[in-house]
Amino acid sequence: MSERRKRWWVAVLSGSAVLVTASAVAQERSRGPGSTSAPVQRGEYLTTIAGCNDCHTPMKMGKQGPEPDLARRFSGHPAELKLPPPPQPNGPWGLSGAMTLTAWNSPAGTVYSANLTPDKETGIGNWTQKQFLDTLRNGRHLGAGRQLLPPMPWMWIGKATDEDLGAIFAYLQTVKPIRNRVPDPVPTASAPPATP
Repeated sequence: MSERRKRWWVAVLSGSAVLVTASAVAQERSRGPGSTSAPVQRGEYLTTIAGCNDCHTPMKMGKQGPEPDLARRFSGHPAELKLPPPPQPNGPWGLSGAMTLTAWNSPAGTVYSANLTPDKETGIGNWTQKQFLDTLRNGRHLGAGRQLLPPMPWMWIGKATDEDLGAIFAYLQTVKPIRNRVPDPVPTASAPPATP
């Protein structure tokens, strides 16, 4: 084979490799972050864009104002934070929240953000993936217990695929376990009845 022909083949093969690589990178970018990554990485991405930290990670006062307390990430409402009775809804205002953004009061009752860490006594460390998926699909604790109250948006999160909810569960099982027993919700007498 002549030297000229060898250079031609090297150029063709190099160009093909560049095109295949560029095509794969473009295809991956079009899918969005985390779309084909391992389930734990996908779960971290999904909990971030779904705003799970917004309610399940307590806020604390920082130098620039309120900020997430990352030492308590996903630990829910701080058990040691005893709150006074919530203000009564007034007029069109029907929701009030604690400064930590982990306790909420509405006409349905008072609800405290759950501990989503893998702590086996106070979090979801003993939950199965099926119980987690069932909870988010039907709005019942452990998939069959008490009803989840607002503002937990289970009816929207529950529309995610089994694969995505499984990835969220896989990720939550890898975060730091934090022992934090969150109070049970307190439904009001006028709260909607639990559905079967």
